[in-house]
Amino acid sequence: MAWSGGARMTVGLLAAVALAGCAGDRSTTATTAAATVSTAAAPSSAAPGTATSGPARPVTLADAGRCPATRPSAVGPAGVSPDDFFGWGASYGNGRLWVGGLWPDGVIAAGPEFVQPDGSVGMKFGWWRAVPGGLRITGRRLDGPAPPLRADVPAGYGQAGFQASGVDFPTEGCWEVTGAVGEATLSFVTFVVRR
Repeated sequence: MAWSGGARMTVGLLAAVALAGCAGDRSTTATTAAATVSTAAAPSSAAPGTATSGPARPVTLADAGRCPATRPSAVGPAGVSPDDFFGWGASYGNGRLWVGGLWPDGVIAAGPEFVQPDGSVGMKFGWWRAVPGGLRITGRRLDGPAPPLRADVPAGYGQAGFQASGVDFPTEGCWEVTGAVGEATLSFVTFVVRR
């Protein structure tokens, strides 16, 4: 059966469109603040933090609606002065651990002053330890592949009470951050996007 010129052109255009959708540049540059971070556009059965296949698109503020972000309380832990706990008025806790300095609605809309030279987003969080011990911080991206977050917990804050920390989110997206002191843990979820 011979195909007409119009049918061949239609098939050719459909093939070109299909290939163009699959052949986009999926690489990211982590050396500039303007780097674009890609995430899977469709839900995946892959475990969080693992590579997924499929079309990729940049993270936008509109994606925040799909992230179960932790909303901060306007009141910090009972009996703790706002002067003693950075972020007291935008905190979240469970009675054993509290984290302060959370962003409104759980969304970090990071301006250029928060973007590191490698493209990661750096934030400072205060922690309140009602249990004694050193603070450990871990984190993972929930909505796509990413390296684990990096955390800095400086020494010199004693075994209980206030503890400063710095957290670098290596990519934009929905992140779960967990602080632990001994057996006590506290997790919060935040959405990170560069403005």
